[in-house]
Amino acid sequence: MPRASVIIPNWNGLVYLRPCLDSLARQTFCDAEVIVVDNASEDESVPVMQREYPWVRLVVLAENRGYAGGCNAGMAVARGEILVLLNNDTEAEPGWLEALVAALDEHPDAGLAASRIMLHDKRDTLHSAGDLYRLDGTADSRGVWQLYGPPYDEAAYLFGACGGAMAVRRAVIEQVGPFDESFFMYCEDIDLNWRAQRAGWRCIYTPQAVVYHHLSATGGGPLSSYYVGRNTLWVLARHYPRGLFRQHWRAIVAAQGRIAWDAIRHWRGAAARARLRGQLAGLLAIPRSLRHRSHAGEPCVTDEYLGSILS
Repeated sequence: MPRASVIIPNWNGLVYLRPCLDSLARQTFCDAEVIVVDNASEDESVPVMQREYPWVRLVVLAENRGYAGGCNAGMAVARGEILVLLNNDTEAEPGWLEALVAALDEHPDAGLAASRIMLHDKRDTLHSAGDLYRLDGTADSRGVWQLYGPPYDEAAYLFGACGGAMAVRRAVIEQVGPFDESFFMYCEDIDLNWRAQRAGWRCIYTPQAVVYHHLSATGGGPLSSYYVGRNTLWVLARHYPRGLFRQHWRAIVAAQGRIAWDAIRHWRGAAARARLRGQLAGLLAIPRSLRHRSHAGEPCVTDEYLGSILS
């Protein structure tokens, strides 16, 4: 059995998928399988995979199940003990996979490992040095748009890993479950990070695990605005610790108010209107999100610990 399984969801992404797979063929860590899950693409992704990349395990879905569903389909057939999730619009440095596996080996308390994700077209600039979650209930990419350097050049325990290039132990998925497919896309990694942290698994960032990312190559605009608006509130209602909420609810309400007001100011833009629709959908779903929270049970860690990993 391979030690690691690299899982790449794909939807009409052939132009990016070729260089992504070519970069994986150059990895220094060889005890791994590569799985591409095709989300009912209408381009030539499937025949090209079959013809040009016979070493890739191909899973073809009958419908587009989004990033979360594509990853889950890949994890369902993966054989590795370490499951590595990777965007199709990335290119990995040769030592990327070796660094992720080594980080989990060196940190047995970590259930997830975060990559250093750089902009494809500005390779000295960060897109993510892991995920962060703020006390005001908003999530972001750590170090986004900043030049690479301190403190992002050192390993660190973080809130979570960006789903675009992350490793997660199979044991974590078996304990807390895979991605929630109702998220479809965006924030599904934040939801998984919360579940892992609440179960007592930490996340380690390793700067030696480098990938380069084309921004929003298969998403973005109104599509991403809607799902980010909705899913941010889903995550907040499902996971934010009650004790911390009592301390920071004003900041949480203010943050959502600022987002809504900014969207209203730019009402003529399709993305702004989509963000408002997403916020409304998230608000309407709060009762369901709270029921989901009650089914998840109490966390295995304290509010003090969870507060310490928030920004």
